[in-house]
Amino acid sequence: MADSTTPFVGGESTPEPGQPPQGEPRLRLRGINKSFGAVRALTDVDFEVYAGEVVGLVGDNGAGKSTLIKAISGVNLDVVSNLFLGHELVNVVPLAEVEMEKRGLGVLQTLDVKLPSIRSKVAQLSGGQRQSIAVAKTILRHAKIVLLDEPTAALGVAQTRQVLQLIRRLRDQGLAVVVISHNLADVFEVVDRVVVLRLGRRVGTFDIKTTTPERIVAAITGAEFGELLKTTPTNGNGASGGDDQ
Repeated sequence: MADSTTPFVGGESTPEPGQPPQGEPRLRLRGINKSFGAVRALTDVDFEVYAGEVVGLVGDNGAGKSTLIKAISGVNLDVVSNLFLGHELVNVVPLAEVEMEKRGLGVLQTLDVKLPSIRSKVAQLSGGQRQSIAVAKTILRHAKIVLLDEPTAALGVAQTRQVLQLIRRLRDQGLAVVVISHNLADVFEVVDRVVVLRLGRRVGTFDIKTTTPERIVAAITGAEFGELLKTTPTNGNGASGGDDQ
């Protein structure tokens, strides 16, 4: 089945439960589909992020988070195409491939990045090389959208605080930030909205100010929130030990 992506589409924002800002998003995708053989990884997924907003992208393993981010970031492209994704140089009709290669090589050399080839597929590179390309991309252009995949994984308390503060600064500077994380505590620290994926579909959008971790977990797992409350231990009077919903 052919993959379908439609990023950076114009038009007015569509109101939804997460109360996104009005106006034009920095990034919008509509009807994203991705299959790996017979396995459908993404099905008609919409996604958007606005300037000055942090959006948390959450979901269980296999929900489609990484696949969606790879579609956004162009991880299956070669290095040059990845570096200039969305900012391709054009010479009349064809892309200015030679000029992009020269500029890409120049910035990679300043970072002392060693690659098998400037045309290597990004998906085939090591994690460190991919990070170097991400840094090179910010040097090549003034970034407006930042994608952070598990930014606090394996970090200590102090380092985690630094990363979360960095995310806040990026938002304050007007950048659109997407945070992919399994750590809901970190998500609730910095995001404005949470988008939940389950089995390759977008199943919920939540305003962080008006939701709870329990509701997001229920969306992630597919459990009805009422059923989740029924499993909550009760006190001696038979009342729920949690907050009333």
